[in-house]
Amino acid sequence: MSKLFKLLSLFLAVGVVAAACSSDSSDDAGTAAPAETTAAPATTAVELDADGSLLDTVIARGTLNCGVSGSAVAFSETQADGSVTGFDADYCRAVAAAVLGDADAVNFVALTASERFTAVQTGDVDVLMRNTTWTQSRDSDVGMDFGPTTYFDGQQLMARVSDGFDASSTVADLDGAIVCTNAGTTTEKNIAEAAELAGADIELLAFETSDEVYETFIAGGCDITTTDGSALVGRKVKQQPADQEWVIFPATPISKEPLGPTYGQNDSAWADVINWTVYATIIMDEYGITSANVDDHVGDPGEVGRLLGGEGELQTVMGLSADAFHQVIKQVGNYSEIYNTNLNPVGLVREGSANAGWLDGGLIYSPPAR
Repeated sequence: MSKLFKLLSLFLAVGVVAAACSSDSSDDAGTAAPAETTAAPATTAVELDADGSLLDTVIARGTLNCGVSGSAVAFSETQADGSVTGFDADYCRAVAAAVLGDADAVNFVALTASERFTAVQTGDVDVLMRNTTWTQSRDSDVGMDFGPTTYFDGQQLMARVSDGFDASSTVADLDGAIVCTNAGTTTEKNIAEAAELAGADIELLAFETSDEVYETFIAGGCDITTTDGSALVGRKVKQQPADQEWVIFPATPISKEPLGPTYGQNDSAWADVINWTVYATIIMDEYGITSANVDDHVGDPGEVGRLLGGEGELQTVMGLSADAFHQVIKQVGNYSEIYNTNLNPVGLVREGSANAGWLDGGLIYSPPAR
């Protein structure tokens, strides 16, 4: 038996454990322009050649199986017509454009927090674009690898103003509160630990889906809901009842939640493709090259020209077409386009945040393309 198939067998064995012991950033946080690509409930497991990469498998299949939440406001939302919109969904499309030349060649697979890592390990999905936090345990014990952080987030809490909470409230103010969150996520662990450290006695209710969390919160079944700040903002915009006022606190998040693409370990060719797809959107954003003007920059000197398939390009060395990243920008857009289309409508603006570009005081940064 090849080493790869032994590894796959091991992944199958640990999949159930990973689902039980690992955690997510939240299940959630606008919608983007409608897309034709639709969500699917399940996919066929991937079979890899003993010496091959998942890249070869995806190219041969002609479709990218991309794991998403499907209910994360502004990040991945399944629409009534079956299409999937959002920031994460657009990064699925970016990878499809790079690998297959077609941003619509995506099979979206909606996954709960407890399902997602098993789906990677069994080959049901090729990559997760599912607001998943990069942590030490996931990078080692669970067996995931992580790409560049596409959104820097942090856990916050949301409550009703009528219950005496405001923007200056802290975890210490939760004493006696019932708190709703998602089961099997980093948010569940973070709030339990934060409350203990603050000396607050809380009752924690954990639900499998975000919709259950917010339905319970709206109905008064819990006093507080907690997850990534971006998710709270999105839900507040879309679901706050007219007779209620919700407030998000504390001003400084209680955790770090770096979110980005997640995939199986030890496949450097596939990792390179995912990572440099993200980096290409960031670099083009720095140069002001968008989906509208990218064709005008083919043949430019230096970094831009290389990324668009000109002299010195490295895409073919990676197993892609020379114009792979040209297609990403043309069909999907640069980082700002992806961000602004999906996140601005719910009030998540880049300016002044960690998600601004490094030239503007933020953390979004790419290695050089050379």
